Order: sequence, then structure tokens, then C-alpha cells
Amino acid sequence: MTFKKNLLLSAFVLCCSLALAQDKKPVQLSDLTKIVTVDNPEITPDGKVIFVKSFIEAGKDGEFDYKSQVIRLSLSDPSQSQVLNSPSYDLSDFALSPDGKSLAFTKAWEGKPQIWILPLTGGEAQVLTSEKNGATSPVWSPDGSKILFSFSTPLWAMEGNPTWENPRPGRSYGDEPNYAAIKEGLAKEETKPNMDGNVDELRAWLAKNASKDNPRVIDRLNFLGERGLSTDISFRHLGMVEVATKKSSVLTSGYQSFGSGTWSPDGSYILVSSVKSEDHPDLSWESDSDIYKINVLDKSVSVFLTQKNYRFSDATFSPDGKLILISGQNTEDRSFNQSLIGVVKPDGSGLKWFTEKLDRRVGGAKWADDSKSVFFAGPNQGGVTLYKSEVGSGKTTEVISGPVGVNSFDVHGNQLVYSLTKVANPSELYISDLAGKGEKMVTQYNSVWLAERWVSEPEAHHFEQDGFGVDYWVMEPYGRKDGIEYPTLLEMHGGPTAMWGPGESSMWHEFQVLAGKGYGIVYANPRGSGGYGKDFQRGNYRDWGDGPAKDVLTALDKAAAEYEWIDEDQLVLTGGSYAGYLTAWIVGHDHRFKAALTQRGVYDLTFFMGEGNAWRLVPNYFGYPWEEGVKEILEYNSPQTYVQNIQTPLMIFHGDVDLRTGVRQSELLYKSLKIMGKPVEYVRYPDEGHELSRSGNIVRRMDRIGRIVEFFERYVTHPE
Repeated sequence: MTFKKNLLLSAFVLCCSLALAQDKKPVQLSDLTKIVTVDNPEITPDGKVIFVKSFIEAGKDGEFDYKSQVIRLSLSDPSQSQVLNSPSYDLSDFALSPDGKSLAFTKAWEGKPQIWILPLTGGEAQVLTSEKNGATSPVWSPDGSKILFSFSTPLWAMEGNPTWENPRPGRSYGDEPNYAAIKEGLAKEETKPNMDGNVDELRAWLAKNASKDNPRVIDRLNFLGERGLSTDISFRHLGMVEVATKKSSVLTSGYQSFGSGTWSPDGSYILVSSVKSEDHPDLSWESDSDIYKINVLDKSVSVFLTQKNYRFSDATFSPDGKLILISGQNTEDRSFNQSLIGVVKPDGSGLKWFTEKLDRRVGGAKWADDSKSVFFAGPNQGGVTLYKSEVGSGKTTEVISGPVGVNSFDVHGNQLVYSLTKVANPSELYISDLAGKGEKMVTQYNSVWLAERWVSEPEAHHFEQDGFGVDYWVMEPYGRKDGIEYPTLLEMHGGPTAMWGPGESSMWHEFQVLAGKGYGIVYANPRGSGGYGKDFQRGNYRDWGDGPAKDVLTALDKAAAEYEWIDEDQLVLTGGSYAGYLTAWIVGHDHRFKAALTQRGVYDLTFFMGEGNAWRLVPNYFGYPWEEGVKEILEYNSPQTYVQNIQTPLMIFHGDVDLRTGVRQSELLYKSLKIMGKPVEYVRYPDEGHELSRSGNIVRRMDRIGRIVEFFERYVTHPE
């Protein structure tokens, strides 16, 4: 009798819980403006944590603005928190002083970025530097008396001429007046410009026009930025400023960039990473990077760590000063080799890698206080895992793993502090011990409004195909009832080396909105995705279409076979960037979808090599079009080749100034379909680059998801 009562009570509680869940509203399109993200935590010496809180704030006339605050919060009492910056400046590029009493940060001053100091004990921020080329990326010396900073110098402002050959055919460096330098008072005009004069005077006249970008003269290979032309070459250099006197000095110079500086424990020298190439800087991506040593006293620069076929960066001394943490990559197959974390001795000897067998792209490595272990994070099978490597044995273990994402973290004493993504909450700050145990949520920024929202939980699945193990997830629609079928969306990721999963934050809002609109969602990590090792990531080499399409469609087929609520006559499809490519490829080969939406994609691969700033994907995956057999491979793998086979109603998104994939790609696809009378609609977003969905204008970000919903609603039927 008691057992029956308990059973009835359990059933009643379950029914009430389900009813309560369905009483909640699904995530709304407008909820994008409610999402808060936390990042960049740093534990202070007094047991507090400083981190960046990013959010969206409503402005006038229905517009919204991105905002960020730096928060100081007590770990022992999270209710005790303090906002460190006013709305007038951004503190996100901050560095905590060794004694924990001051923050150095970057803020514009008289038209240039400069280093400022904010006392945490009270008082206003004061500008520290006044560098003619600006100053960014502050790094405190161990005793807090100096700050290392970075600055950028354009090629035209450099003294002397570089040693590499002038890429302008038939020209040499210094054979015409440098009007950019003349304008800044760095050079004198010795040849008067005269369009009707001799060749030197004509060149002077042409150079003066070019100095005003009228016209833009392009002599470099990588002349495309993200949203406009990038015709000027500049070099990153390092300087140092004394905090007490504000006296600064330049540490590096020349036709070489330096970055990722770290001080030695005694402050006598600095280790930095740099790529030195005898060729034009456009070719530096083919070169290996080394660690250099800069002596603070005499400013001498020497190579500290170099090895053929390796790139080194991010040197960091252990707390006891006995070892140096190093990040790196084997560059023999630079397109697919995974990243490495290791250590060397202070004299540069004894290099030891921890992560060769891990076979993941990891980063952000930090020392534990006892110098016996290091922590780092990276994409791993649908989540972002926090790892720990023992320095002595090299043993690597997972500290925080599973369907969650560790976005950033810090370690101090016996505490980990980290920003975490979960399906139930896209971003909050957590603490735990060094083993990841005793996890506790520290912030509640999203918890309050999410308490009134229904959230679709993805269910994980796996299958083997063609020697690859493919993970996929299924999310059910809002209000799902047994015995009823629902339209279902196949979502695909870009990259092609991106990775999706419950621990990946960028798609959280879009997935939840679409599930809330009554769509089931299936998404997968096909061959070529990151987070599964080199062999899997290389699985789409010279095969961007057939293999990955087979994987995502198999995931959809298997989901439909297992979940009776998936309506196989009500399927829709979308993806962006590489997944925009894959969307167009699929609808050129498969006609099961009621509608499809391709976003900021690539559709003709040969054309892409000439148009997009991500053009290196073409030679990395296929080779150059003029090499034997490559033209045919590119043509076979281009969705444009099959445009005449597209029957599915198609919507195309692209940003007006998207130079990563190139806006002409979308024009080619649209015009082709329009000429053939196919059902197609084209949406161009003004002033937007490739990052529209992640960091674009906020209203346009919501418009984008709204148009996805509206377009699919034209073609699918929802149950009554």
C-alpha cells in the first residue's frame, strides 16, 4: 500500500513538473538583449576575482549598444561586488598589478590608445603613457615598477628600407617621395610633384595622390581585411614605461613584429615571440615563430628558443622560476597539426611537450601556484574541456569536461575560477577546487530571466561512417506532444574546423529561439570538424562536399529513425560560412528539404581564392588552381557547378562588407538562380562583415534570426 502511494505521488510530481515546464515561455528573439557573458577572470592576492561582464544595453530610438564592465567580486561572499569602470571607458584589456592594488588598461587619449592606471584602493584612473604610436597590451614587471606595452609602426614610418625585394615590379624602395612620412614630419620633400615633369617628378605626383588613398595602390598579397582593404603593412613592437616617472623607452625595432611578452622573475629580461622572415611580411604565415630574449638594461635582442618546423609563443615562467611554459605547433602540416603545450628550462634547453598524444587544439595555459602542474583548455567532442598536465610525469587529465564549455579561467591556491557555458545557462562564473570538484556558481546574471524560460536540452548520439566517428545532437521543439510530428531543422557549422555541441556558446540563442518556434533541431560535427583530433580534422581534405554532406545527412536520417516526432516531409536546412557552402552543396544534390537558407557562404572555390581574405583555405585543402589536376577538383567541389540542379526554395544572406568569404560569391549564386527562374531571395546586410551573427549590429542580429524563422514558416506546416 505504501509503495502504491509513493508511486502515485511520484507520478503526480512528474506531471506537475512537466506542466510547469510547459507553462514557461520559450526563449524569445528579443532575449538576445538579456544575455550576459562573463570572461577573463583573474584571482587577486586578497581572494577576490576580477572579470569582464559583457551585456547589451538599450539606447535611444530602439537601438542597442554593446557594453562591458570590469567587476571585482568576493569569492567568499559573491553578493559583495564592485564595478570598476564607468560607462566612459572599457577596461576589458586590463592587467592586474603584482600587489593587486592597481589595474593597467588601454584607453584612447588624444586620438591614440594609451596605457592608464586605475588604483583599486580608490581614486580616478590616470593616463600613464603618451606614445606617438600609441600603447596597448600592458604587462607588469614582477616588482610592479614597470609596464611592458605594445605599439604598431607602419612600414612607411620605418627608418631605412627593408632588405626584401620591392613587390612592385620594376620599382625599388625609396625611389619616390614618402608622402605619408612627409605629412607626419618624418621626411622632407626633395622632389617636387609634377605630372608633366620627368619620371621622378611624375612618380612624386603619383605618390602624393596615393598618400591620400586616391587611388589605393596595392602591392601586397593579403590586401583584404575583414571589412575593407588593408593595403598598409605595419609591425608590432614593444616598449617599456616606468610607473613612477612615466619615462618610456623602445625595446624593439626593425622589420619584424614582436608579441606575447613575459618578464623574467627578477625583471632583468623579457621573453617574446616573433616571426622573422627574410621575405616579404605577406609570406610570414609560412614561417616559423621563435622566442626571443630582450635584456632590459641594454635592450639587446637575441634568439632564446628556435627549432625547425615549430612555432613557439606565450612563454610564461613558473611561480618558482625553474621552468618556462611554452605554447607551440608542429608546422610540417600547419593546416591540420594540433597545438602543443610544454615546458623548457630557463636556459632554453630541455623542451618537453605534454599534449602530443592529446591531439587537440588547446591554449590559454596557466601555471598552478605550486609549479607542479599547468592548466589549459580546448574544444573536445562538443564541449570545451579544461585539462591539467603534471609537469613531472607529463600525465594529462580532464578536470572539467562533458557537455559544457570552459571559456576562460584562472587558478590560484586551491581554487579554479572559470566562465562556463551550459545548455541551461550560456554564461556564468563558477569556482571549484583544482580537481573540478565542489563546483559553485558565483554569478547569477542569466539565471534570473532564464527561470521563466523553457530550454531545449540536446540529446547526444554517435555513429561510425567511412572510418570516422560522428557526433550529433537532437533538440526537441517547444510543446512537443507524443504522437505528433514536427518540422525539423538541420543546422550546420562553419570553419570548416569549427565544432558545435552543448558546450559551444555561439549558437545557444539561435538554437533555443528556433526550438521555441516549434522546430526540432539536428546538428552534427561532420568529418573536418575541430575537437576530434588531426585525422578527423583532415577528413575533408579535397572533399568539402561529398563526405561532410554524407555525415550531416546521415545524422538527420538516424535522428528521424529514432525520434517519431520528426516529420520527414517538413525538413529545412541552414548554415553559415563553410556551412553556407555546405547548404548550397546539399540542395544541389538532395531535394528532401522544403526550404534552405545559406549564409555568408562560398560557392565557387577558384573565385574564392581571388576574393576572400580566407583564401588560404583553397591551397591548404585543395592546392593551387594552376597545379595539375587541381582545377578539376575545385570545380567538382564548388556548389556553383551544380546550381542548375537546385530545386529547393533558397534564401541567401551576406554582409555588404564581408571580405572573409567575399560578397561576390553570394551575388553569383543569386544571379544564377534568378536567371533560371528558381525560387530565391537575397538579403544583404549593410555595414556588416563576416561576424554579423556574433558581433554585428544588435538589431541586425535579431533581424537575421527573425528572417530565418519567417522564411521557413512560408514552407512548413506546424501541428495544430
